[in-house]
Amino acid sequence: MFMKTGKRIIALLMATVVIVLCISGCSQSKATGTDASKQTEASEQNVRIVTDMAGRTVTLPKNIKKIGTFGAIGVLNAFVETMGAGDKICNEGSPSFVKSESWAKYQYLFTPQLKECPAFQGADSEVLMETVLKTKPDICLTMAAELTKQLEEQGLNVIQLSWTKTEEVKECITLLGEVLDAQDVAADYIAYFDKTLVKAEELTKNIKKEDRKKVLYGSITTFSQPHVIAEWWISKAGGISVTDDGRTSERRVYTLEDMLLWNPDIIMVSSKAEKKAALEDARFANITAVKDKKIYIVPRIAHVWGNRTTEQPLTIMWAMNKIYPEIMTDKDLAEEVSYFYSHFFKCNFTDAQIKEIIE
Repeated sequence: MFMKTGKRIIALLMATVVIVLCISGCSQSKATGTDASKQTEASEQNVRIVTDMAGRTVTLPKNIKKIGTFGAIGVLNAFVETMGAGDKICNEGSPSFVKSESWAKYQYLFTPQLKECPAFQGADSEVLMETVLKTKPDICLTMAAELTKQLEEQGLNVIQLSWTKTEEVKECITLLGEVLDAQDVAADYIAYFDKTLVKAEELTKNIKKEDRKKVLYGSITTFSQPHVIAEWWISKAGGISVTDDGRTSERRVYTLEDMLLWNPDIIMVSSKAEKKAALEDARFANITAVKDKKIYIVPRIAHVWGNRTTEQPLTIMWAMNKIYPEIMTDKDLAEEVSYFYSHFFKCNFTDAQIKEIIE
């Protein structure tokens, strides 16, 4: 009797397990079927669904022919160009970008069609919506919620990127890989980015703490540093950023007294005018960097290397070359620059162009 009861209990337990597994399997099949259904439906409609860095679900056409960039145009153009899609940008830069020397020298080299494209924003950064709607970009790229909202309200496809933390550049690239159906390019860039960081760490690992140079990156005339991300690339290059006080805010304001107290060994600025001011202003005469004439202009190619740009791995190597030329020689730096632009931007610089960039 006991044996029969035991067998019945075991049979009931096994039956229960089978039922549970079947229910679970059916549920999973149903969920998978739903996801597959969405993907199939999107495919049939010739669209793709992505989630941007603001958490928004965006439906995009599979074949993207026109890309509009808004707000941080220099940053966004650099992203698109790195992905090998610069020929899809359909708007000229804003007036402040276009008037810069580097825009004509490099931006038109990477994306020559921009000369014939309309501007999507005016001198006051106001969106010229009539022009945008007439041009009909397949996607609009922004880095600001207010621009995203303004464009989305007009029925435009908008992808919002975000770059507030150091390595979010890789998240931006990954997202653009999905948007442009260029996941292989995104993976290639990320591998290059990580490889560069490893290389920089290896080159600087033997520099003693007491031998590391103090570096100031910022404006000599406004006593400010534009982006917190600069603290990162100076550190990766083996330097000590004098403005690094653990801040999280983008802009860092300082004083003449701060500069004199810091007494940086190297000063990095963003223009010829800033360099001239540093060398000629008597107030700076006793600063080591000024006395040694070690004041360097951060390159501005697709965008300013010292700010948010996909070119930032090059910024690390360039900064290392200026701080420790014995471990990152001009020849080594030239090879880094040549590889980056030929590989990602599909642009082969001449020796003269590279020399101009790295000096």
